Amino acid sequence: MKTVFRILPAAGVVLALAFAGAATAQQPGQAPAAKPASAACLAGAREILAMKNVAAMYANAVPGVVQQAKTQLIQSNLNYQKDLDEVAVVVAKEFAGKEKEIGEGMAQIYCSEFSDKEIADLVTFYKSPLGQKLLTAEPRAIQGSMAYMNQWAQNFAEAVTAQFRAEMRKRGKQI
Repeated sequence: MKTVFRILPAAGVVLALAFAGAATAQQPGQAPAAKPASAACLAGAREILAMKNVAAMYANAVPGVVQQAKTQLIQSNLNYQKDLDEVAVVVAKEFAGKEKEIGEGMAQIYCSEFSDKEIADLVTFYKSPLGQKLLTAEPRAIQGSMAYMNQWAQNFAEAVTAQFRAEMRKRGKQI
């Protein structure tokens, strides 16, 4: 039962990323297939990502990675905690803005997946009334879908566990 609850949130994250337009078919850590993108395609992809407010997903990437690195270093260097706290501020300032590379990479991925015309058509769609509604309603639909999926998994896990108990009772074993 614990496995079901570990898998479903991960599946939900994948679903959310797919709906947000950020999921790709590549393996983690694998670079996207590099297809030279036109300036128009990249501009359109950036516009789509901006309309979808995708930057909010990675806005805290730099501080998060700096904090993670600091925490890891503190674990093996407890006597340097004060210094590492101070250095973390310097490192965070030095790498501030680096998260913009994520947006550029995502725009490049969009251009690898869609033609220039398709990107232009998507921009037009997202500017349409239905596209605007999608941009507004989709996050709520994803959140509602995730909540439904988690509730379904909990109910289903309870039904499966009850069935296991019933089958074991038939064998004369109480669990």
